[in-house]
Amino acid sequence: MERDTLVSVEHLSRDYGGMRAVDDVSFELVRGEILGFLGPNGAGKTTTMQIISGNLAPTAGRVTINGIDILDSPKAAKAHIGYLPEQPPLYRELTVDEYLMYCARLNRIPAADRQAALTAAKQRCGLIEVGRRLIDHLSKGFRQRVGIAQAIIHAPAVVILDEPTVGLDPIQIREIRGLIRELGRDHSVILSTHILPEVQSLCNRVQIINKGVMVLNDTIEGLRQRMQASSMVVALRRAPAIDQLRAVNGVLDVEPLGDGRFRMHYKPEDDPAETLAAQAVQHDWGLHELTPERMSLEEIFVDITRTEQPPDAAEEAA
Repeated sequence: MERDTLVSVEHLSRDYGGMRAVDDVSFELVRGEILGFLGPNGAGKTTTMQIISGNLAPTAGRVTINGIDILDSPKAAKAHIGYLPEQPPLYRELTVDEYLMYCARLNRIPAADRQAALTAAKQRCGLIEVGRRLIDHLSKGFRQRVGIAQAIIHAPAVVILDEPTVGLDPIQIREIRGLIRELGRDHSVILSTHILPEVQSLCNRVQIINKGVMVLNDTIEGLRQRMQASSMVVALRRAPAIDQLRAVNGVLDVEPLGDGRFRMHYKPEDDPAETLAAQAVQHDWGLHELTPERMSLEEIFVDITRTEQPPDAAEEAA
């Protein structure tokens, strides 16, 4: 089946004076995908998202949205984009209905279709009951919903969400995440977030950018493979010589932890737990702990990005 590519980023670079904030970044996003876009502060996330949304020109490279080059035809390309920045662009002195109608006009929705578009966005974002309320009188969670509604009111192919759940309480976070999952069925969604469990629960793919360079581009399933156990902690009351433990089939290395405890490293496909347990019983080693250790997404993120950050991370507060 042919992939419906909605975002194509080819060899994207952006310089600020003598500093390269984004360096040769390429990726594609197809319909129905939710992409988690991660990186430390100053890594290049915000610059990349601003270029994709047409708010910043690249130094080099090409971005197409639904097949339209964003530099050659910016208005046509932007018509297929919905964007929620970290600070939603809300006019708090307006009611929800007034503001969304204004956004419908900004997005050039024909006058005859505006009311239907407004109602559809409100229904999707759970705003039907608050249409006549001033935005200033809404909770932060409902203001986020209004921000998402303005991003989708024109039914764009691509929705870009920058930190959509920051500052929300747990109930609001759950509601916004449910909304993002629903958006992912009909749109392509780019989600920038610092909340790593959010990526695991929402996204199909994850990308990590560091110092402007794409250092990870993988599916969530591929990420789970990376997170498989590759070490375990073993505690033995009558521990043998460490060379005997290293000789257990599948073990790559053994790290003494003291008090009869060891960290045993192995390849995920060669898990030696069953062999070790059998030998412990056979040789009466007194096995009383065997705990697999799995890398979390946080540990993978830190491991990939722990190289020293550039001293001047420019305007890149991502």
